[in-house]
This record gives sequence, C-alpha cells and structure tokens, in this order.
Amino acid sequence: MNDDYYELLGVSRDASTEEIKKAYRKLARTLHPDVNPDPEAAEKFKKVSQAYETLSHSDKRRQYDMGGGPGTGGGGGFGGFGGGAGFDVNDIFDMFAGAAGMRGGRGQGPVPRQRRGGDVLRRVRIDLRDVVFGTEEEVTFRTAEQCERCDGSCCEPGTSPTRCTACNGSGHVQRVAQSLLGQMVTMAPCPTCEGHGDVIESPCTSCSGHGRTPAERTVTVKVPSGVENGTRIQLRGQGEVGEAGGPSGDLFIELAVVDHEMFDRDGEDLVTTMAVPMTSAALGATIPLETFDGNQDIDVKPGAQPGDEITLKGLGVTPLRRERRGDIRVVLDVDVPTTLSEQERELLEQFAALRGDETTRRKGHGPFSKLRDRLRDL
Repeated sequence: MNDDYYELLGVSRDASTEEIKKAYRKLARTLHPDVNPDPEAAEKFKKVSQAYETLSHSDKRRQYDMGGGPGTGGGGGFGGFGGGAGFDVNDIFDMFAGAAGMRGGRGQGPVPRQRRGGDVLRRVRIDLRDVVFGTEEEVTFRTAEQCERCDGSCCEPGTSPTRCTACNGSGHVQRVAQSLLGQMVTMAPCPTCEGHGDVIESPCTSCSGHGRTPAERTVTVKVPSGVENGTRIQLRGQGEVGEAGGPSGDLFIELAVVDHEMFDRDGEDLVTTMAVPMTSAALGATIPLETFDGNQDIDVKPGAQPGDEITLKGLGVTPLRRERRGDIRVVLDVDVPTTLSEQERELLEQFAALRGDETTRRKGHGPFSKLRDRLRDL
C-alpha cells in the first residue's frame, strides 16, 4: 500500500493509459512466475499487477491520485485481472512473444488443417556406364496422393467444415485455475475442434477426412553424368501429398553405383589393368580394349615394363556441371609364363645366351653338374 504505483511501473504521473499498459507488459515479461521462478519476482509481479489494475481504470486512478489508495472492487494481487475496466484478460497472453507458450505454441488463431507431406527416400542402382554418360531411371514407390473424391478438402462432396461452437472459431479456449499466487488464466487448444476452429461433420468416406489416399507412383529421374556413389538427387514436391491439401514433401533418390568388372573409377578417370604377354611386352604389340565408347587399340611399345600406363584421352567420366571428360588409364601387367615346354625352354635359353644372361641355365649344366662329370672321369 505504501508503494508508488507510478514508480513501480516506471511511468510518469501524466502517462497515458496506453503507456501504462505498455510498461506493465514489459515488466510482466520478466516477472511472471511462468518465466521467472524467483519468489521475489513473483512478489514484485503481484505489486505491479495491482498497480496496473489501479492506474488502468480511470475511476481507480483518480481515487489513487487523490490519496485514496487503490480503491475497492479490484481484488488485490494478481488475481484481480477481471475487476478493472480497460484491462483485457488476454493481455496476460500477449506478454510472452505472441503468447506462443500460453497458446500451446500455435499463435492466436486456429491451427490450419493443411500439413506438409512427408519426404520419400528411394535407393537406385546404376552401372558405371550410366555414370559416364548419364541416364534416366524410372522409380516406382508407395506414397500418398490427393484424394480424388474430395480434392483434399477432407469433406464429403457438397459439404464443408462448420464453425466450432465450443471456441467460436478461435481454435482455443480459456482455462482459469487458482494458485498460491492467485488466479491464473491460460489458453489451450479447443478439445472439440482440436484447435482448428472448425469441425468436419461429414468426413470424406474415401480418405476418412485426411484429404489424401495411399497410391503407387512412378517418377522418371534424370541422372546426370559424373555422379558419385551415394549421391542424392532431390525432386521437390514429388514426395507425399500433404494432409487437407497441404504442400507435398520431396522425393530423394540415393544412387548406388555397381562395381564394374573391368574399370575402376579414380575421380574423372577410369583405370583398368591389362595383362600383356612377356613376348608382347618385349617386342611390342597392338591389343584391343573394349571401352564404353567401343573397342580401342592399345599400342604397347617394345620393352614395356610392368606398371607402365597407357592413356586414352577423353574416354573417362564427364564430371558434374562440366563438359570435358576424363581419361582411361591402362596399367600394364606383364604376364610371365609359369610353365614352359621343352622347345620353349630351348628358345628362351638361346635368347638368354645371345643377351649374355648367365643366370638362365639349362637344367643339368650348372656348376654341380660339372663337378659330377669330373668325379665320373676319375
């Protein structure tokens, strides 16, 4: 009773009713027990609430300015929200960032029935050839389509939703409860219309009032060249249709590149290993290689060594958003025979002798055979 109400609200004595209301709302955002559990804050909130109740009412303010105290009929504390003319009971909900917390996080109006449809993920296997040139794939999947009977309205044809009488179309109802700090008024979604503000009395018999029905859909997906294993392609609006005519979700296509029997991918290049006979590596040869662009001749130069690379320009992968293709890299693997016929051995020994390769000797003509021959002559 000894507190200065103007000082509590932080306004001057000639402040307008709107200024007083604005000051009170600012203080309530920090002092209300729902946002500030400090007992001292709760006590101060009771005082500023009583100050606001008094100063927002012209008669009570006049009586207070004349030294008559806060007057009667207002109900002290912060249970006196209904006693003063000019105090809107909804003010308490407007204090906290649009009253999202006290209105169930839905704002002040009714909740729309329309909801965005879910996203759909499908995995598609493609070949390495498709990575090189790009391709188109048809993807079939189960999803939800807009109900043909009600066109997404959720109502039987010829009917429409009716205004909810329980909440008068607002989508929310007030609830009053007593607490230790006084009377509390909160807002909650209307249980009759579930916060929508209207009621569907005749739901569509085809979709049971959801505005969509299960369906199977086939979509053609364009796969660009240069994609990687695990790449996801997003098709906006190609997923599930939303409820009650809401926007559709997206379709995601995840690509799985199947291993190729001949080529491995290395960035923009294709790499393969070619087995070359020992004689071809020594003498040189032209060996055909089957590529994604048809057969290509691989020119093996005389004296080729294991691990040598031969490059075919422009026959690799076309990277995403670029036109220049990578290369094919052919790694040579010289094939050394593991078994030889007697004639092949003779020829190789003659070749070794011509080259002076002393390490290659015919069986039975090594240093131990010579020693054996000498011992036989004794």
